[in-house]
Amino acid sequence: MSNLTAAQTHKTTWRHSSPTQPAPAIEKHQPAITTTTTMASTTAHASVPGFYPSKPRYDQTTFAGRFKHFMDIADPRCLAPGLFFGMPLNKSRELMQQYKANRLPTGVNADTMWLAKKVHDSAIHPDTGEVILQPFRMSGFAVYGTPIVVAMLLPNPTLARTIIFQALNQTHNACVNYSNRNASQPTKVSDLVTGYLGAVASSVSIAVGLNQAVARANISASARTVLSRFVPYPAVATASTCNMLLMRRSELKTGITVKDHEGNVRGVSKEAAKSAIFQTMLTRIVLPAPLLVIPPALMMVVQKTPLLKRFPRLAIPVESLICVSAFVFGLPFAISLFPQEGSIDAASAEADFHNLRDSEGRQVTTLYYNKGL
Repeated sequence: MSNLTAAQTHKTTWRHSSPTQPAPAIEKHQPAITTTTTMASTTAHASVPGFYPSKPRYDQTTFAGRFKHFMDIADPRCLAPGLFFGMPLNKSRELMQQYKANRLPTGVNADTMWLAKKVHDSAIHPDTGEVILQPFRMSGFAVYGTPIVVAMLLPNPTLARTIIFQALNQTHNACVNYSNRNASQPTKVSDLVTGYLGAVASSVSIAVGLNQAVARANISASARTVLSRFVPYPAVATASTCNMLLMRRSELKTGITVKDHEGNVRGVSKEAAKSAIFQTMLTRIVLPAPLLVIPPALMMVVQKTPLLKRFPRLAIPVESLICVSAFVFGLPFAISLFPQEGSIDAASAEADFHNLRDSEGRQVTTLYYNKGL
């Protein structure tokens, strides 16, 4: 399960269009017009029209565009890009370097460059330039996270199994968060340790407590089995929220950076921080649902089919397949619910933001911020 942080979205940059001229949806071979705060040039490479490496490929102002974007990020095929795309990681790095140096071979089109960027960004840390270990890449989340989720969802969990796999799940999440962190700024070790310990303590205590309550409940054995399958969801959702609050608690004290529609930094707002953390908290509550609610619900139906009644040993492989599908599609779906770039009315922010003017003398009515995940 994912305890995603804002660090995992820093690979995406944004430019804000005028609020009176919303950015159109991005088609496959058209310029990528999305919201961003980067001041990078919007001029495409002369030999690759339609490719803009500083921007997402899909329109981030729509749910469909965000879903496609996160499907690319979490695509498990990127673990073996040479096999599935015919483009090994070293080839994608070479193409991206050639693009930056304006030395691309003749005939390279936008589709090839978007694929190179997808493969490159799935494995290379944008700040350090180092290759991220496969188990801790976003593209590896489904492959390496599924065994843990399947183990957590097995019926009639023992105390030892509950503790081990809840702790293992949070450890995996912590490693993913750290490997995809924003390394442009130093990360306090104390914040990492506090967030990790808080997540492990909350997930284990809630899972153990609920399992004990289910075991002692005066219900039938079949009902007890069903309830035990759904215990991981509240445990993981609570741990994910706890991890986020512990890691980002300083934002409530200091505020977060806000920008106007022209991409200019206008200051730091505590009100924007409250809005960002509230939306992120809702995302964290929804995020585990596709992975820890849908699979056990489907398995209760699938296990009654003639095939699994005849071959009960197929239960775990079938559940693993369902979990992988839930990871691949459910994770991007949950993350895409809210725009990555949040907004707040200037009038709702602190008094310092009430009378701001843009470069043309118009009043700034909306401020934008990176919501995080």
